[in-house]
Amino acid sequence: MTIRTVLRLPGAQPENKNPKMTPPRTVQPTTGRRPILGALAIIGYMVMIVPILFVVAAAFSGGDSLQFPPESFSLKWFAAAASYKPFMTALVSSAQLAVLATVLALIIGVPAALALQRSTFAGKGWVQGLFLSPLIVPELVVGLALYQQLIAGLGTAAFTALLVGHTALLIPYAVRVTGASLALADPFVEEAARGLGARPFKVFTSVTLPLLRPGIVSAALLSFVTSFNNVPLSLLLQGRTFNTLPVSMLDYVQKSYDPMIAAMSTLILAATIVFAFIAERTVGFATIFGGINK
Repeated sequence: MTIRTVLRLPGAQPENKNPKMTPPRTVQPTTGRRPILGALAIIGYMVMIVPILFVVAAAFSGGDSLQFPPESFSLKWFAAAASYKPFMTALVSSAQLAVLATVLALIIGVPAALALQRSTFAGKGWVQGLFLSPLIVPELVVGLALYQQLIAGLGTAAFTALLVGHTALLIPYAVRVTGASLALADPFVEEAARGLGARPFKVFTSVTLPLLRPGIVSAALLSFVTSFNNVPLSLLLQGRTFNTLPVSMLDYVQKSYDPMIAAMSTLILAATIVFAFIAERTVGFATIFGGINK
């Protein structure tokens, strides 16, 4: 028989042999941080939203000059913007360019995201950095380089140069958003399909592609909006016969100061909100972009 001797220091608490009876720890609340962060968040939202509200309010003005508060309420500037031929021509041009650039970016970005997410090879980090580099390099630098190489050097048409520039700008969005969607998917589903005898093409079309659909749709919408609203690349690479809507609006502001530009900006803002709402309701826009940060 062994005798166990337990020595206790004066004032020490007795040992608790039942872990279920361990008293809960009290967490000291952090005071002073949350009110400051909340105030900073409110200030940030006000800085971003209040100027937009001023523009939207000025779009409904009945006066002949851009001012806030508006003199009277009217929708005449929306009708003027819709009937202004340079805006409508530039709108069609911007939509065509954005659609083609988005399709090309997805054609390049989706296979790249699959390769980066599902395989391991030497230089993977370098390749991933190469695909994401257009987000780091300033757009003015990219536009100037494309102008020197394509337009000044090779005599390429303005639309072709714009298409190359916008596609390069959108590839990181396709790779990042599609990769996030693929990272959230369960890889064992594809392995189960291969284990059941499905061929690689069948696995891709029946399993992988449906898993990628939320990311592809989200990347397409984000890419379209980014290309449509782009100014730096379009400003440097546009030609006399091909103008985008943001650049045409910038030219109009330099010549006129009426609320028609505010009306057109409000229409673009409303279309962007509709795109974001459709993406959120159909494919879970917030879920995909939440996965990007993981």
